[in-house]
Amino acid sequence: MVNLKKYNGVLRYFGLILTFFLIFSCAEQKYYVTKIEARDFAVTNKNNSIESIDSFIKPYREHIDTDLNTPVSYAPETLDKSGKYQTTIGNLLADITLQRGNTIFSSREKKQLDLCLLNNGGIRSIISKGNVSLKTAFEIMPFENTAIVVGLKGEQIIEMLNYFIAENKPHPLSGIQFTISKSNQPINILIQGKPLDTNKLYYVITSDYLSNGGDKMNFFKKGIEKYDINYKLRNILIDHFKETKTITSTRDQRIILE
Repeated sequence: MVNLKKYNGVLRYFGLILTFFLIFSCAEQKYYVTKIEARDFAVTNKNNSIESIDSFIKPYREHIDTDLNTPVSYAPETLDKSGKYQTTIGNLLADITLQRGNTIFSSREKKQLDLCLLNNGGIRSIISKGNVSLKTAFEIMPFENTAIVVGLKGEQIIEMLNYFIAENKPHPLSGIQFTISKSNQPINILIQGKPLDTNKLYYVITSDYLSNGGDKMNFFKKGIEKYDINYKLRNILIDHFKETKTITSTRDQRIILE
């Protein structure tokens, strides 16, 4: 007769050992970086690999260059960033951002934009006199900034204008007109031709960078509402170029000195 008693004991201990092994093996393991190594790999011209790559992408590069350099509009004069409080290119960018942004915002939210504020530093090039191509838009706005609408109370609009005066830079503005008093205070503030109402909520279109307090525009962070209209500032410019035969800038007086 075969006695299984001892085998049962052994199996029982084996089962316990196996259980503990499985528990610890399944436990979450933490890994730590103990050493970092780096090596240089030279890019060589072995087997004409660089020429092969260049030859492969050349048709695509030429196609893109052709599209970007093809004239789509015309500028009768150069629009640039020269000016103390206003610039020709700044007025243009603020105006078309307000206009085109409002088309989307009003259709989606059933509300109207009141004004636009961009930053002078975000304009990286000019619109030269002559033919205007899509490449010009990429040179002016090389970043991927999108248009954001922020709802600001009248108090923040005053903060915005105080910022503008303190900065002493021609940040692009549209939809608003005001006077800088002799004591450097904003007075006679008109938004869409109407006096500022400190209790009203105004919808300001700007860039995603500025809406988050970029360039120390912290008043945007006090916004009550915020909307992303999914429209890149560069695309606003591109669409304007495509749909406008002659690129001009409005030269009205938006900032007046007392």
